[in-house]
Amino acid sequence: MKITPVLVVEAIEPCLPFWIGRMGFENVAEVPEGDRLGFVMLVLNGAELMLQTFESVRKDAPQFATTRPGPASLFIEVDDFSDTLKRLEGYPVALEERTTFYGMREIGVLEPGGNVVVFAARLA
Repeated sequence: MKITPVLVVEAIEPCLPFWIGRMGFENVAEVPEGDRLGFVMLVLNGAELMLQTFESVRKDAPQFATTRPGPASLFIEVDDFSDTLKRLEGYPVALEERTTFYGMREIGVLEPGGNVVVFAARLA
């Protein structure tokens, strides 16, 4: 089984500097929607993430776009937490770095599309 999250956002373009520029994902496929992007597929080290606009969802599968969904939440386990902290330097943090009772070091942000992203690494 493979699970690929799709973040539904108002506009894709404001999200790309975060996912590509900061976090290191690569844009491997995109679908234009008029003069904007309607969909993109991003990859990093075998992980995939898709971004799709609300407008594109309304056209593609209106049964899933009757109302604007709330923000999604992603929990991304990373191998190099120090690298993640460097990539997030200067970016607004919503969940300060912490160590959890379940043995993870975490930090959380709201990405530009308004979705919650928690980056975590297992403690040794």
